[in-house]
Amino acid sequence: MYILYKPLAIIGTSIVALSAVFCPFLRVPLIGNWNLYQTDMRLFLITYGLLGICTFLFFIRKIQAFRIMTFVLALWAILAMVAVYFTINNYFGFKFIDGILSKTIHFKWGWFVFFIGIITLMVSTKKVQLKEPVQETDGMLA
Repeated sequence: MYILYKPLAIIGTSIVALSAVFCPFLRVPLIGNWNLYQTDMRLFLITYGLLGICTFLFFIRKIQAFRIMTFVLALWAILAMVAVYFTINNYFGFKFIDGILSKTIHFKWGWFVFFIGIITLMVSTKKVQLKEPVQETDGMLA
């Protein structure tokens, strides 16, 4: 059986939702800091879709499904970070230009805040062992 710590889940959901919009994920020269939406709209929409599913499962109290979706969201976040890294390093297909591009575009602290929110979501559920139920035999407790 799983127990859900509701305040921790709400804090984690808020951190993930706010960090994707307000925290800088990339530093692009001449343009400035980019959040997740400016980095890649598809990554942003899929991330918010998975977060919406997690929130929906939280509100309908499907704790095991919520736990699974938080792990899916964590895997998606890792995949998104790897995808952004490879996009930066292989954007044009020319080694010289991609080398210059990868040296000028840098990851920012928004990824750290984003992953803190996801880890908070992941630790908001806990598996507990139930004690064995009391069995009755012939009207007397065993």
